[in-house]
Amino acid sequence: MKFIVNDHVVLLRAPEGPLAPYIVSFSKWAIGQGYSLCSLRRRIWIAVSFSRWLAEKSVRLRSTSSRHFDQYLRYRTGRQDICRGDATALKQLLDFLRDRKVIPVEKIRRRPLTSVERHVQAFERYLRDERALATTTIVNYVRFIRAFLKDRFGSRTATLSRLCAGDVVRFVQRQAPRLHLKTAKLLTTALRSFLQYTRYRGYVRLDLAAAVPVVANWSMPSIPRAIAPDHVRRLLAQINRRTAVGRRDYAILLLLARLGLRSSEVVSLELDDIDWKDGSLNVHGKGGRLVQLPLPKDVGEAIAAYLRHGRPRSASRRVFLRAKAPIRGFLGPSAVGTIVRHALLRAGINAPTTGAHQFRHGLATEMLRHGASLSEIGELLGHRSPETTKIYTKVDINALRTLALPWPVGVR
Repeated sequence: MKFIVNDHVVLLRAPEGPLAPYIVSFSKWAIGQGYSLCSLRRRIWIAVSFSRWLAEKSVRLRSTSSRHFDQYLRYRTGRQDICRGDATALKQLLDFLRDRKVIPVEKIRRRPLTSVERHVQAFERYLRDERALATTTIVNYVRFIRAFLKDRFGSRTATLSRLCAGDVVRFVQRQAPRLHLKTAKLLTTALRSFLQYTRYRGYVRLDLAAAVPVVANWSMPSIPRAIAPDHVRRLLAQINRRTAVGRRDYAILLLLARLGLRSSEVVSLELDDIDWKDGSLNVHGKGGRLVQLPLPKDVGEAIAAYLRHGRPRSASRRVFLRAKAPIRGFLGPSAVGTIVRHALLRAGINAPTTGAHQFRHGLATEMLRHGASLSEIGELLGHRSPETTKIYTKVDINALRTLALPWPVGVR
């Protein structure tokens, strides 16, 4: 006798096994995630097949675990009856059942933390809870400190009171030559932060942060790589705004070009951050800072067009969502970089870089050329320090030429 799962899926017979009562609710969840009809049918088939296999193995519902997940996949592989994406679909089914407390959450046996890892995790909590640093900054700092402690103590107990200036200097001297200049400077910044933390916690008495060598570098050595205004216009013009993805990408590119937002700030935008009556936008910047910016008319219209005619239905509060299932907000800033890269490629534009930050530089450059002050630029871009904004003094080449001394006549 046929069994109706939903309007799109009908089974030749009713599901069997311990998961049978949850097949319909799982299908509703999958529909809500925006999966295509083909993917939906495959997920339901996987759930039905896995449930039948559990019944054959006499596995009860509350005993179902990832161990059976692995055994079932091996069983399927042996029968040459497995498709790409089946493992993901099966994991989604188990996560669905755990979220609804149908099957217990498994306790993962963790290996005891090493002495080095305990110190690293404590430092990570300090950066997050007491200094409120951005997640990307914490990740970068932690990887350098883990490498430093492993270099100094290896597998032995990491006794921080034994650290000395020589340990710090030797580590930087070995690591810095292998790294890009910016990465090397980040390494020394992370070390200073950690060594200040060790003194703050009372692990060391000396100010070892002062022993961190300075990475040789000219002040503001390079000119910011800014995308040209005509390239921005070409890029926006080639976006196909008749499609949902095109409306989304157009709104994202406008936010980059008109407000100079960072990729992470675009990704973290939520529906509640937009004040349509006031015409403003709340931006979650570095270090948890909240900055309110005016919402330009064209940017607001582009976002509204996406929300009305492009954004998939979702419980997520993020403004910009993935176009493919599972429907959710972007996992990280790299998604915005991918959108920029593909848009540049389609438009055939040879831009200074393929990343999103060039729009930020482009906006600052244009503001400076139209008479904006450095403080105004810094306020829009959310710079904490005026020193950060000073780099844009180098972009006005015509003004800088007036400061150059004339070449002496007759000198060759």
